[in-house]
Amino acid sequence: MTRTTRAAPGQGLERAAGTLKPMCGIVGYVGRNSGASLSSAVLDDVDSNGSHGALDVVMEGLRRLEYRGYDSAGVAVLTEAGIQSRKKSGKLTNLIAELEAEPLPESLTGIGHTRWATHGGPTDQNAHPHLADDGRLALIHNGIIENFAELKAELLESGATFLSDTDTEVAAVLLGSIYRRVADAGTEDALTRAMQEACQRLEGAFTLLAIHQDSPDVVVAARRNSPLVVGLGDGENFLGSDVSGFIDFTRRAVELGQDQVVTITPEEVAITDFFGAPAEGKEFHVDWDAAAAEKGGYDSFMEKEINDQPDAVGQTLLGRTDAKGNLVLDELRIDESILRSVDKIVVLACGTSAYAGSVAKYAIEHWCRIPTEVELSHEFRYRDPIVNEKTLVVAISQSGETMDTLMAVRYAREQGAKVIAICNTNGSTIPRESDAVLYTHAGPEIAVASTKAFLAQITAAYLLGLYLAQLRGNKFRDEINAVMSDLGEMPAKIQQVLDNSDAVKKLGRDMANAKSVLFLGRHVGFPVAMEGALKLKELAYIHAEGFAAGELKHGPIALIEEGQPVVVVLPSPRGRDSLHAKVVSNIQEIRARGAVTIVIAEEGDESVAAFSEHVIHVPQTTTLLAPLLTTVPLQIFALELATAKGYDVDQPRNLAKSVTVE
Repeated sequence: MTRTTRAAPGQGLERAAGTLKPMCGIVGYVGRNSGASLSSAVLDDVDSNGSHGALDVVMEGLRRLEYRGYDSAGVAVLTEAGIQSRKKSGKLTNLIAELEAEPLPESLTGIGHTRWATHGGPTDQNAHPHLADDGRLALIHNGIIENFAELKAELLESGATFLSDTDTEVAAVLLGSIYRRVADAGTEDALTRAMQEACQRLEGAFTLLAIHQDSPDVVVAARRNSPLVVGLGDGENFLGSDVSGFIDFTRRAVELGQDQVVTITPEEVAITDFFGAPAEGKEFHVDWDAAAAEKGGYDSFMEKEINDQPDAVGQTLLGRTDAKGNLVLDELRIDESILRSVDKIVVLACGTSAYAGSVAKYAIEHWCRIPTEVELSHEFRYRDPIVNEKTLVVAISQSGETMDTLMAVRYAREQGAKVIAICNTNGSTIPRESDAVLYTHAGPEIAVASTKAFLAQITAAYLLGLYLAQLRGNKFRDEINAVMSDLGEMPAKIQQVLDNSDAVKKLGRDMANAKSVLFLGRHVGFPVAMEGALKLKELAYIHAEGFAAGELKHGPIALIEEGQPVVVVLPSPRGRDSLHAKVVSNIQEIRARGAVTIVIAEEGDESVAAFSEHVIHVPQTTTLLAPLLTTVPLQIFALELATAKGYDVDQPRNLAKSVTVE
């Protein structure tokens, strides 16, 4: 921990170690004396002085981290009477009210958690912290424990009991049982040793923070594929899922590596690997203010969420196959015989989610050979649609509260159809009223205009299509495994697009004065073009339209005039026969009429270089998966153009995040 650097956007926060970032907010604190109020702690110079109360620090950290999860919140502190905890479902204000009603004693050591629900709904019981070792140990968790079911079965057999539906409580009970064995054997640093041993048994993505009443000045934490950063103070130290959890108290931080355990006391930070070997973290200084820290160092939540997308896709893919390589979707509670008998699929959605559904249509029909329709939710029930017990309805909604889609779901179920929800919000209304749900696990999306939820919805739809193909025998296992392997490469490829986006950003800024932008695409590129146009309308308030490129000569070409910007999503030359050549011809036609052409093409395709003012390359992938890559430059383009015009990209005018009225 000797090197100190200025942290670039994302360093030490969301993009720690470049791995998956499951979304929950976690805070840990240990100090040597208490008594100062929070108001006196928040100073221009935030270097800490060892004089903060644990509950003050933890609650301020949770307030800063609530953007990471608002399904529930909870705290645990070490007091003279042992561990005391408070937790409540819903937003942080509910926990604050609980603490006002039942105050906690002053404490030097504490942990806190704000939850984005994955395993188990957003209830008081499922909220963190979870207790173990007869209430002497408290644990909070960010991530997903993939092997929780087998661990739970083993612990139940040994006599353990569980109070929640979460994978987190399994980790807590496992850690507690190991701790009791290690401590009873007289082992020094028993909590640290127990955490190391527990982590060797856990699979998945996790950050764990634990305290034990036997160690009143110790917090032990561990990370694998999930962010964790240490805050360094004078006579106190901090832990957080990102630096916004402690930025009011210190700006000295340590970024932890993969598969590391860290033990903090008021005077020391000790890091090891999961097997106890000493390790080091990377120290850096945070130069952002608190508001920027909540956004991961980015200028807006939308910019942050665009950069979240590798992890949103990766998190949606996490834990979807069993030991034999079969696709497993645990949230699907519809009998397999019913899914085998489906003879039509109807996708219901609005706005961006409808374009995700349009991408899904191409994939599901190709893999499953089931006729698939995409319906705007608000039109569906008013046109007397044909649905019955052999119809599978797929309802896509980021919030799970979209009223148009909810009413369409109710109508479909009344007609006998089975409904699967694809949703990003655990416990929301649409999943509750559907027969099954496939959660995207993309984490909270704060910006009104959807970005990471769109890619996560497409990913979830791919998983559903592959699952149905497996179930119905349309695809052999090796074929499905090949697609899953390609999907597994998507997070790294999306990151590659993000890392090479300077040209797109400049293009967006340079076109800030454009009055209209047109978008063209074919096959899966068509809904991508429509989504690109929607983003520009939402953020920049200018005319933008997405067209199927084949429609160009059937009317839209009349819009082309000198200087008209046209964005073209070019199919791969390795894809469907002749589609690539046809779109190249479209590019030549519009350029001959004065259009300024911006082409999204795959790496290695130089066929349009002579016909385009701007070519943006994305990594190669299969035709059906291309939207996960080709969408990203269009998001960045809209973000930069709107920012250059001086608009608030997080809260565009006239729009709300969730449309809860018809």
